[in-house]
Amino acid sequence: MTSVLAVKNIVVKRGRRFRLQVDEFAVEPGEVVALIGPNGAGKSTLLTVLACLSLPDKGELFFLREKVSKGNALAVRRQLAVVFQEPLLLDSSVLENAALGLKLRGQKTGAKDRAYTWLQRFGVEHLATQNALTLSGGEAQRVSLARAFALEPKVLLLDEPFASIDVISRSTLIKEFKSVLSSTKTTAILVTHDFQEVLALASRVVILDQGRIRAQGTPRGIAAHEIWGGLAGAQIPPMPGS
Repeated sequence: MTSVLAVKNIVVKRGRRFRLQVDEFAVEPGEVVALIGPNGAGKSTLLTVLACLSLPDKGELFFLREKVSKGNALAVRRQLAVVFQEPLLLDSSVLENAALGLKLRGQKTGAKDRAYTWLQRFGVEHLATQNALTLSGGEAQRVSLARAFALEPKVLLLDEPFASIDVISRSTLIKEFKSVLSSTKTTAILVTHDFQEVLALASRVVILDQGRIRAQGTPRGIAAHEIWGGLAGAQIPPMPGS
């Protein structure tokens, strides 16, 4: 199977400090990979590299087996979508915000129709004419997700997208998000500190610590065997019957 995204022998440094040292990592089509680990483990740094927002100091990044370089990074980035913890919304209507990514990529014809469809999928179409800056945290993140899915990305990358949402809204949104991932078969990479999100969404979990991959496996395998070794920085719940 051809990996969608892969890295080989990558190094990211900040000054004299190594932020990331990963020998090999790949994401297959349709996978939902969760990246977990303590603060400063390198999760967001790895996500930034995979999103082509920053190229590594050393090593190679591949998209559909093609090596990513400064020359083609923008073209690759346009086939991805990123959702951050804090929704990046502009002082305009919800519909304008949801269609913004499409318009920035030159897809102006039908952009609002497609964006509206995704606002419907995430249950916020009734807010289409409302100013996006007046939304609650949960509503804003739904708009951000709608904007990302409207792009029909090859890979969706998410950096703690549910962390700032209240518990009740988060639980509902995660269920809806899982349904959308399943129906669209979208490949996704999720940074999170919440192992309940991992169990609900991920097909594979990767543990990072001090910039290196320390372990990986299925979410239940990680939880059951505690191979995370206390590194994950996430509250891993006990397995049923334990």
